[in-house]
Amino acid sequence: MKFRKILKLGSYLLVLCAFAAPQTLLAQDAKPFAEHKFVLQISDMDPSKQTLVLNVASNILKHYGQDQAEVEIVAFGPGLRLLFEDNSNSGRIDGLVDSGVRFFACQNTINNMSKIIGEPIKVNAHATSGKGGIVRIKELVDQGYMLAKP
Repeated sequence: MKFRKILKLGSYLLVLCAFAAPQTLLAQDAKPFAEHKFVLQISDMDPSKQTLVLNVASNILKHYGQDQAEVEIVAFGPGLRLLFEDNSNSGRIDGLVDSGVRFFACQNTINNMSKIIGEPIKVNAHATSGKGGIVRIKELVDQGYMLAKP
């Protein structure tokens, strides 16, 4: 009988952890006092557009300050290349992450590109991922973020 109670308690804890973990990660990344919230879309593989979206994120932080601005860059479609592990902008991405910028990689794009290439796509370790890039953008816009497509 005690074994059954322990097993049941373990099941409850597992479910609790499964729901709490993603919310905890989001809570740590969020800046609760940020007055200015931006989601930057990158869906173009052009290296100059990749540089531009990183410049825009940097300029937002310079203008508003790290504590007053919350920035997330969402990459999908051909723009996912910005978040490839070996992208030449990896150093800039590291610096922006250190300043509080978040990066999101579209899992649909990762899956599709992996099929086309024939091997798994490796994305930057700082990037989180989820089902769809456009879905992530809508979630953020619904939370009051301004969408920019530099």
